[in-house]
Amino acid sequence: MTAAAPDARAALLAGLGCYVLWGLSPLIYQPMGAAGADAFEIMGHRAVWGLLWAAVLVLWARQSDQVKAAFADRRTLGWLMLSTCLIALNWSLFVWAVNNGHTLETSLGYYLNPLLNMALGAWLFRERISRAGLVAIGLAAAGVALQAVALGRLPIVSLTLAVSFAAYGVIRKRVRADAQAGLLVECLLMAPFGLAWLIWLQTQGAGVFFDSPNAAFWLAMAGPVTVGPLVLFSWAARRLPLTTIGFLQFVAPTISFVIGVSQGEDFTWLRGVSFGFIWLGAAVFLWAAWRRARLARKALESQAEPV
Repeated sequence: MTAAAPDARAALLAGLGCYVLWGLSPLIYQPMGAAGADAFEIMGHRAVWGLLWAAVLVLWARQSDQVKAAFADRRTLGWLMLSTCLIALNWSLFVWAVNNGHTLETSLGYYLNPLLNMALGAWLFRERISRAGLVAIGLAAAGVALQAVALGRLPIVSLTLAVSFAAYGVIRKRVRADAQAGLLVECLLMAPFGLAWLIWLQTQGAGVFFDSPNAAFWLAMAGPVTVGPLVLFSWAARRLPLTTIGFLQFVAPTISFVIGVSQGEDFTWLRGVSFGFIWLGAAVFLWAAWRRARLARKALESQAEPV
């Protein structure tokens, strides 16, 4: 075994663990809702506890200079304010959805996300979309249309989650700050509002954190469930090929899909067909990514051959 093999295996496990945790996150937010917390109270705790965990992470990674630089640069801070609004919308809607019987719609949204990223890359960054990419996007669009027919309305939750997270990714691509430092800045921007909201809830007797040890435990879990997967993702993303990350990102919505179906959410045959189109689009996306990686590897091998 080469020295790089254990590192590659550890990176793969970290990446897989990240997406598994993101996929299982409904099972952490649902007990918070069962304890009586609504989406806004959960978001308040997510901002406050996330700040504490993100601060520890930045100190551990020795990136405090990046945080200071972000606040000193108006342009960077402006972009991070916008990304904070987008991720707050995304987090709030996700928490509301998984606590109100819409886990399947969150799954659809995160299946759409990589395909939407590809479309945005072509639109904003003039990235070329292959024929397979166009087919994948077309299949995803057909899946969304069928989902709208099955639901009797547009899948607003799915589309909002996909668009907000894709836009968040575009903005963070422009910001000169690592994932950990950027997350801490976002939590610093959110935390005052979250803390003020939690204090107001407690003074009104509407907060549930102090109602029971069970409620306190689950709400405090909002910190590690927000920051923990990001730690794994940041570590793995620097060590894994983008193709591998592309494959792994479909793990989370698949787990959420299983959770939604197992919890008895409405799953008609037409809704199943709509997911079939999404899965087919994802399969085309993955096949194209695998093919590109294979061709690139062959090209490197041919260059390495002695003349």
